[in-house]
Amino acid sequence: MFMYFPTNYVWSLSVVATLNNGGYIDEVDRACKPVLLASQNGDDAGTEELYASWAAVADRLVRKAQDDEARGRLIGAGETYYRASLYTSQSERLQSPKWEGRNAAYQKSIDLLLKHVELSGVPLSTVEIPYEGASLPGYLYRAPGSGPHPVVIQWNGLDSTKEMMYYSGFPQMLAERGISTLMVDTPGSGEALRLRGLTARHDTEAWAGAIIDHIEQNAGELGVDPERVGIVGWSLGGYYAPRAAAFEKRLKLAVAWGANHNWAEVQEKRRNREGENPVPHYWDHVKWVWGAADMDEFIEKTKGMHLNGVAEQITVPLLITHGVGDRQISVDYAHQTYEQAVNSPKRELRLFEDPEGGTEHISIDNMPYAAGIIADWVAETFSELASGA
Repeated sequence: MFMYFPTNYVWSLSVVATLNNGGYIDEVDRACKPVLLASQNGDDAGTEELYASWAAVADRLVRKAQDDEARGRLIGAGETYYRASLYTSQSERLQSPKWEGRNAAYQKSIDLLLKHVELSGVPLSTVEIPYEGASLPGYLYRAPGSGPHPVVIQWNGLDSTKEMMYYSGFPQMLAERGISTLMVDTPGSGEALRLRGLTARHDTEAWAGAIIDHIEQNAGELGVDPERVGIVGWSLGGYYAPRAAAFEKRLKLAVAWGANHNWAEVQEKRRNREGENPVPHYWDHVKWVWGAADMDEFIEKTKGMHLNGVAEQITVPLLITHGVGDRQISVDYAHQTYEQAVNSPKRELRLFEDPEGGTEHISIDNMPYAAGIIADWVAETFSELASGA
C-alpha cells in the first residue's frame, strides 16, 4: 500500500482511499504535506490539525465550485463539489468522537455530496427506512431503465459512511450491470450514529429485515424487484452481511467484502496490540459505536460478534473476498467463514495477493479493481438465480 505517511498506517489508509475514490494527487498532496511531521506522533495526536489542513483544500474547491455555478459551469461545479465532499469526509473519519466539530464536518460532507448529485444529474435519491421507532438514512442509486431491477443493500463497516460507499464507485459499477444499490447507514455508522445517536448491535438481521420490509412496501417507487435482493458489506460489514444472510431468508445472495469472522476475538488481539487499528482514537470510537460507557460494557455488547454457528446457516450464494496482507483482519478469518458456510449453494473465496494487488484491508490499495470483480460476481449470480442455474 502507498504509505504517504511512512510511519502512520491509519492516516495513510485515508490517503489511499481518497486517491482510489477520485481524489486528485496534487490536491491530496497539498492537504497532507503540512501535517507530515504531525503524522510521526502516532495515530491519535494531530488529527484536528490534519482535518484543518484537508479542510483548507476542500474550502478552496468549494469557492471554485460556487464560482463555476454562478457562471453556469455546472459540470465543472458538480465535479468540484464531489472532491470537496470526499476530502471533508475522509478527514472527518479520522477525528475523535469527542471532537466538538465532528457533526458539523460530517454534515458538510453530506451537503457537498448532494450539491454534486444535483448539478451532475446523478441518479441518486435519499431514502428513509423505518427502524424501531426511528429511521435509517440511505441513498438509492438507480440502474438505468424502467426496471424493476435487482437491488443490492450495501452496508458499512466500523467507521465508514454511506457517502464513502458512493465515492467507491461500486454502486455505479452495479448500475452498469443493471443492478440498483441501496446504501444504508446502519446503527453505529455514518449518519445513523453521528446525527441520530443509533448504536450498533450484533443481530444484524434486525437491520436487514427493516430494510427489506421497506423495499417490499415501496418496490414500485424504488424501481426494484423485491424478489431479487442481495447484500454486500465491507470491513466489519464482512460480519454484518453474512450474519444478516444467515437469518434473513429474503436475501438472495451475500458478499463479505473483507471477511470478519470473529470480530470479538479481534478485539482481544487489539487489546494486546496485535495488528493495526482502522481509525485513530480506537477505543473511544468503538465505545461510541456501541453506546458503551466503559470497556467492560463494550466487551459485553460485542461478545456475540462472530460467525461460529452462524455461517452454517447461510443458504444463499456467498462471496468472500480478502487481501492476504490485511493488517487489520487476518486472512485466516476469510478461510474460517468459507469453511463453515457449508450450506451455501455457491460459495467462493476470492483472495487478493501480489502481484495482482488488493492485498490490504478490503483491498483498499486496489479498490476499483476488487469492486469490479465483486460487481461481476453479483451480476452473474443474479442471472444464475433468474435462470434457475
